[in-house]
Amino acid sequence: MPLASLLCLVIAVNDGDTLTVRCAAPDDRQPVRVRIAAIDAPEWQQAFGQQARQHLAQICFRQQATLRPVDQDSYGRTVADVRCGDTDAASAQVRAGLAWVYRPYARAHPHLPPLERQAQEQGLGLWSQKQPQAPWNYRHHR
Repeated sequence: MPLASLLCLVIAVNDGDTLTVRCAAPDDRQPVRVRIAAIDAPEWQQAFGQQARQHLAQICFRQQATLRPVDQDSYGRTVADVRCGDTDAASAQVRAGLAWVYRPYARAHPHLPPLERQAQEQGLGLWSQKQPQAPWNYRHHR
């Protein structure tokens, strides 16, 4: 996928960090699964997993989204910076305490760690738990 921005319609919200979109590219109208860059939301079975999905749906479902693809992950999903309307999806999820900043891939997103610290300090979302388990640890121990 080229690094140019794509204009898409969000047709599904799979979880707190993954969307399915249909883009306006005339050569390809197939649905595309998109992983939001630099964040990792709780898994569906984890505490706050369902809330993370619901929050992302409120922001993005059936909305026009601008995607700036940055990579492709090992599952074949497009990894992209995603804006739904005027809202940066990664920032919104982190600010609400519904996603972790995924630091191995967050170098190009220096605005996210301060949002995470603020959500932590305010005890928002997953940060209301005494010891929230990061999704990458959850997946590793499943």
